[in-house]
Amino acid sequence: MYTLIMNKPIGIFDSGLGGLTILRGLEKAMPSENFIYFGDTAHVPYGSKSPQTVTNYSLQIAKFLEKQNIKFLVVACNTASALALDTLVKNIKVPVFGVIEAGCCAAVHKTKNKKIAVIGTHGTVKSSAYKKLLNVIDKNIKVAQIACPLFVPVIEEGWHKTKAAEIIARAYLDTVKKSGADTLILGCTHYPIMKPLIKKIMGSVHLIDSAEEIAKQVKKVLQSKNILKKTGASNTVFYVSDDAESFEQKAAQILGRKTGKVNLKKL
Repeated sequence: MYTLIMNKPIGIFDSGLGGLTILRGLEKAMPSENFIYFGDTAHVPYGSKSPQTVTNYSLQIAKFLEKQNIKFLVVACNTASALALDTLVKNIKVPVFGVIEAGCCAAVHKTKNKKIAVIGTHGTVKSSAYKKLLNVIDKNIKVAQIACPLFVPVIEEGWHKTKAAEIIARAYLDTVKKSGADTLILGCTHYPIMKPLIKKIMGSVHLIDSAEEIAKQVKKVLQSKNILKKTGASNTVFYVSDDAESFEQKAAQILGRKTGKVNLKKL
């Protein structure tokens, strides 16, 4: 029985390209695992949409991935984790893991002055999901939340290495600097793609990358359930809801390898 479950893939979804940073981290941590990735490219970005809309899209994708016989679901989107996670847990039969808890735990461990900043989409910031959880872990933590709505379209268009991206980033991150935070959570899975630029601007501030943290936690959970695939070749299947060709080209740049055929699945 355990062997059958072990060989099932892990499902991952995001609004677009950002969740590929999570996929990359999971593949590195668990090189024999199989994965199915869904990028909702028809509806990116999620950050500007209503909670109900994000929840509806997330549930449709989760149900689709569940039908692909996954053993575990990773919500590789901070907005969806903030707004739809509870609904997914109630409606999906496999274990569901969001990205917010992993980032919060790592940030609390890192901070020395108990000042943590979170950058994310409007949806994530408005939900205060990070702030609430950080203060559950440590009520003395001071949290600054900054919405950076232009980051996702900049990344999706492949402009994250341009001068325009640096001008936008400096404008947003100036608020982070003024907060005095010594630790910054990249509260959107797209943002690690801009990590070199953010690091350049923020200097010695600790950057918390959800991709690294969630990979550790997912591996630990699979090990505890004795369903971690430890040997054999891995396989990753890709689905998007629109423009498969463009996704394939951009995904190859982020992952550092070709994706193979990207399947189109309309929601």
